[in-house]
Amino acid sequence: MDAVPYLAALSAIAALALAFFYYKWVEAASPGDERMVFLMTEIQNGAKAFLKKEYTWVAFFVLGMMALLALVITPLASVSYVLGAVLSATAGYVGMTVATMANARTTEAAKDGPGKALPVAFRGGAVMGFSVAGLALLGLMFTYLLFVEWLEVDQAFEIVVAFGLGASTIALFSRVGGGIYTKAADVGADLVGKVEAGIPEDDPRNPATIADNVGDNVGDVAGMGADLFESYAGSIIAPISLVAFASGLTASQAGDDAFLPLLVFPMAIAFVGMIGSIIGSFFVKGGDSTDSKSLSHALHMGTNVAMAITAVATVGIAYWLFGDSDQFQKPWGLAIAVLGGLVAGWALGKTAEFYTSDHFGPVKKIANQTETGPATTILAGISSGMQSVAASVALIVAGVGIAYWGGEQTFVDNSLGGVYGIAVAAIGMLATTGVVVSVDAYGPIADNAGGIAEMADLDPSVREVTDALDSLGNTTAAVAKGFAVGSAALTALALFKSFEFAIAEADPDATLNLNIGEIDVFIGLFLGAALPFLFAALTIDAVGRAAAKMIEEVRRQFREIPGLREGLPGVVPDSARCVEISTEASLREMIMPASLAVVVPLVVGFISVDALGGLLAGSLVTGFALAIFMANSGGAWDNAKKYIEAGAHGGKGSDQHKAAVVGDTVGDPFKDTSGPSMNILIKVMTIVSLVFASAFV
Repeated sequence: MDAVPYLAALSAIAALALAFFYYKWVEAASPGDERMVFLMTEIQNGAKAFLKKEYTWVAFFVLGMMALLALVITPLASVSYVLGAVLSATAGYVGMTVATMANARTTEAAKDGPGKALPVAFRGGAVMGFSVAGLALLGLMFTYLLFVEWLEVDQAFEIVVAFGLGASTIALFSRVGGGIYTKAADVGADLVGKVEAGIPEDDPRNPATIADNVGDNVGDVAGMGADLFESYAGSIIAPISLVAFASGLTASQAGDDAFLPLLVFPMAIAFVGMIGSIIGSFFVKGGDSTDSKSLSHALHMGTNVAMAITAVATVGIAYWLFGDSDQFQKPWGLAIAVLGGLVAGWALGKTAEFYTSDHFGPVKKIANQTETGPATTILAGISSGMQSVAASVALIVAGVGIAYWGGEQTFVDNSLGGVYGIAVAAIGMLATTGVVVSVDAYGPIADNAGGIAEMADLDPSVREVTDALDSLGNTTAAVAKGFAVGSAALTALALFKSFEFAIAEADPDATLNLNIGEIDVFIGLFLGAALPFLFAALTIDAVGRAAAKMIEEVRRQFREIPGLREGLPGVVPDSARCVEISTEASLREMIMPASLAVVVPLVVGFISVDALGGLLAGSLVTGFALAIFMANSGGAWDNAKKYIEAGAHGGKGSDQHKAAVVGDTVGDPFKDTSGPSMNILIKVMTIVSLVFASAFV
C-alpha cells in the first residue's frame, strides 16, 4: 500500500512521456503551404500573447492569495497553492502551443480524407490531455509525499488541499477570461460577417476571423485544460481530505492500517485510470468516411477502452486494499461506488450527446423552428436545455445513491462509508481524464483546421472533411462538460462534508448547523442560490460588451478599407487590431466574476459559518442546473446551425440559416463562457471554505 503514491507518480510520468511522443509526432507532420503556415503562426502568436498577458494579470491575484494563506493557515500552504497554480498554467500553455501547431497539420492531412486528419487532430489534443492529467497527478502526489509522508508537517492535509485551490484559481480565470475572449471574437465574426455581410464563416475578408481562431485555443483548449486539471486534482483531493478531517488525522498517523487504505484508494484508481487512458489513446484511428457516426465511433474508441480497463482494475484494487481487514467488509461495495461514478459520468456524456448532436430529435427540432424565425429558434434551444437538466439531475441522483450505498457496504462503521463512496465516485468519473481531455481538445483543433482551409482558399472538399470533424467536436465538447460538471457535484459534496468536519475539528463547540429554520442558514441558502445567476449574468454581459467592441471594429474596417468587403486582390484586414480588442476586453472583464468565487465565501465565512454552509448548498444546486442548461442549449444551437449549413432547411444563406446563426450567437456565451465556468465556481467556493475553515472559527 505504501507504494501506491509512487505508482501513481510513475503513471503520471508515463503520461507526460506519451504527451511528448505525440508532440513529436504532430511536429513531424506537414503544416502545408506557405499561406497555411502563415495563418497557423498568426493564430499561435495571438494565443501566446493572450496567455502571457492573462497569466501576468492572474499572478497578482495569486500573490495576494499566497500572502493570505501564509498569514492565516501556514506558509507551506502558500507553497502548495503556488505549485498547483503553476502546474495548471503550464499544462494550459503546453496544450495550447501544440493545438496551434496541429491545426494547419490537420488541414493538410484533410486533403487525404478524414482517415489522415482525425489522428492528427486527436494526437494534437492528446498532448493537452496527457499534460493535464500527468502534471495534475504528479504534482499532487509530490505534494502528498513531501508534506504527509516525508516531512510529516503540521496541517499537512490543509497544505494538500491548498494545491487544489491553486489549480482552481487558474481554472477560474482561464475559463472566464478565455471564454470571454473566444465568444467576443466569435459573436463579432458571425454577426457582421455571416449575417450582415453575407460572407462564409472564416472568410479571410473578415477582420475577426484570426481572433475567432485564436479564441478557440485560449478558451476551448487552455481554459478547458485548466478546468479539467482542477477537476481531476479536486476529485483525488476530496476523499483524502474527507478521511483526514473526519478523523482529525495528522501526518504521522497517515500510515496507520486504519487510514492508509482509505487515503491511497483514490490514488490507486487514478493510477489505473491513467494506464487505461494511455492504452486507450492508441485505439483512436481514423477511417475513410466523413459520416459523423463513423467518426464518433473512431474517436470514442479510446475513451471506451480506457473505461473498460479502469472498471476491471477497480474491482481488483478494492479487494487488494480492503479485502483483508476486520474494519472493512464487502470490498465490492467501494468498487461499485467508483463504477457508479464512471457509469454516471458516461451517461451524463451520452445525455449531452443526445441533446447536442444533430442525429437526435432535440437539435432537429431546433432546426425545424428556424422556419419561423430567430425567436422560436431561441425558445426551442432554451426548452431543450431545460429538459436536459432534468435528465442529468436524475443521473446524478442515481449515481449519488449507488455510490452512497456501495460505500456503506464496505465500512463496518457506516458513519463515514456512504459519503466516502460518493467522494470516490467523483474520481471514478474523472479517472480517464487523459483520454477525455484528448477527445475534447480535438474539437478546437478541428475547428481551427476548417478556418485555415477557408482562409487559405483550399479545395471545398478539404472544408467538407474539416466540417465533419468540427461537427463532431461540438458534441465531444458537450460530453467533456458533462463529465466536468457531474464530477463537480460529487466533489463539491465531499468537500462540503470535509468542511463540516474541519469546522468541528477546529472548534468542537462550533458544529455546522444546516437547519433552514435558522435565519443564518436561510439567508445563506438564498445568497448561494442567487450567486450562480449573478455569475452567469456578469460573464454574459462581459461577452456582450466585448463583442460590441468587436462588431464596431469589423464594421469600421469593412467601411473604411476600400475593396475589403469585395475581396479585391492585395486588400487584407487588420486582424491584429481585432486580436488586441478581444485580449484587452476579456482580461478587464474577467476580474469581477472570477473574484466573486473567492471573495464571497471568505466574507460570509468570517461573518457566520452557518450562513456559509447555506451559501455552499444553494450554489451547488443552482450552479449544477445552470451549467447543464447552458452547456447543452449552446451546443444544440451550434449544431442546429451546422445541420442547416449541411443542406437542411434551405442551407447556407437562407432565412432559416440566419435564424440559426442568431440562435448560435445567443448560445455562444452559454456553452463556452458561463456554462463551463459554473462547475469551477461550485468547487472554488467549497475548497476556499475548506482551506480557511479553521480561520472562520
